[in-house]
Amino acid sequence: MPDSSLRGGFRYLTVFLVDKDGDDDDSDDSDDSHAPTTVILRNVTLELAFQPTWPNLRAYQGYFDSNDPVLNRIWYAGAYTLQTNAVPPTTGRRVPFLKTGWANDGLLGPGHTILVDGAKRDRAVWPGDMGVAVPSLFVSTGDMESVKNALQTMYNNQNSDGSFPEAGPPLLQQGSDTYHMWTMIGTYNYVLYTNDTAFLARNWAGYQRAMAFITAKQADETPSSASGLLHVTGVRDWARLDVGTNMTEAQVILYHTLTTGAQLAAWLGDNTGISKAWAPAAECLLNATLEFCYDPQQGLFRDNASPLTTIYPQDANALALSFGMTGTKKNGSTASAAVVDPLAASLSDHLVRNWLSSTDAYPVTPELPGHISPFISSWEVRGHFMARKTDRALELMRTLWGRYLDRPDGSQSSLVEGLLARIGGQPSFGYRYNRGYGGTHNDTTVAASYTSHSHGWSAGPTSALTEFILGLSVTGVVGSNWQFAPQLGEMGMPLLQRWQL
Repeated sequence: MPDSSLRGGFRYLTVFLVDKDGDDDDSDDSDDSHAPTTVILRNVTLELAFQPTWPNLRAYQGYFDSNDPVLNRIWYAGAYTLQTNAVPPTTGRRVPFLKTGWANDGLLGPGHTILVDGAKRDRAVWPGDMGVAVPSLFVSTGDMESVKNALQTMYNNQNSDGSFPEAGPPLLQQGSDTYHMWTMIGTYNYVLYTNDTAFLARNWAGYQRAMAFITAKQADETPSSASGLLHVTGVRDWARLDVGTNMTEAQVILYHTLTTGAQLAAWLGDNTGISKAWAPAAECLLNATLEFCYDPQQGLFRDNASPLTTIYPQDANALALSFGMTGTKKNGSTASAAVVDPLAASLSDHLVRNWLSSTDAYPVTPELPGHISPFISSWEVRGHFMARKTDRALELMRTLWGRYLDRPDGSQSSLVEGLLARIGGQPSFGYRYNRGYGGTHNDTTVAASYTSHSHGWSAGPTSALTEFILGLSVTGVVGSNWQFAPQLGEMGMPLLQRWQL
């Protein structure tokens, strides 16, 4: 089997039977081509292509073991999913895509291993996915080499205007303001976990151009510019329907981009003064977002700054919780980290309205109606923990992730990209049937055949369990500072029996 024909994400062996004429077993010879044949196989070995630089695929940096077997399975499913997403850089999905079959011979980037979105597809670097994947990689496999190479390929392909592609080569899709910012956030996460300031210094000029590119959109002559909100023109995103203008999700991501950018500048010792404006700019953006995008009557952020919108999205609200966009008041004072402010509690309480029912904690995302996104739900899990709604976060994990791992038609060892909600039954795999995956007829069966079952953007519970249930998280570069703050829920609190990081 040539390397380009290997199907990522599967532990399998393809065997062909070739006759004396060199034809395969299906050839239609006129003689005895259908005569019984005996084949004996001995000493068969299989070489896995993922995690190519590891001689021992079990050499995880961390592990998690509690008295709750469901949570244990979820943690390891996330770790294993991410391990299958670390692939040789010469095995990307070929572009243009083949109409039939598959070919994985695209060049993804530098190095000997690189982090992609999914083991089977798209087998490309997607920075938005890395927002969830990288923290979970750090607490499990510890494979920061694949992360470094994935980020470097984004810098290597940065556009002349300072923007990053939405996805790395050979796909190189363009036109996404949110994924542009996810590359910048990914830079912060990588440096936090490695203290690789040499990587940061080498790419710092590109990072500054990227910040200038995105913050310039706050000054466009649009109705949103007076409020200081980002005006989104690169409208590609994770799959949400309504994109562009002053969408709240983008404001929240920009807020985190500015705050982490200021921290990166401090770690690098930047003395240019440009970065000194980033932290104050983040606070101004926070205040504007609270003023123009938050609806106190609903207890949630709107989909955008328009008071006429009826959408209260899962992504913007979950990200606002996760990025701490609730603890600063309009006068500039910052709430204590030990206290959950009323806004955080409100967001957590009202996000539950998206759940399928009181007994089915499947979050149906309003911004992609009828669908369940483990990517966005990973942020919701983290958000509930941030609001100290421990039992709520655990219920969400046990339902969305735990039930998938119990399904006989799932992988039972890795994590699915997305689901289509069904009232009164378990969700189907027809994810995005009407958003590009279902073909010209929006066919759920076609979509189900395309949906990835080993997608790293779904691995959020792995880092959440380590950081909030175990309670151990990194707060300074490469572990110079740590926080130990385990959460004790009212019911169903797992007992940590052993851990390592």
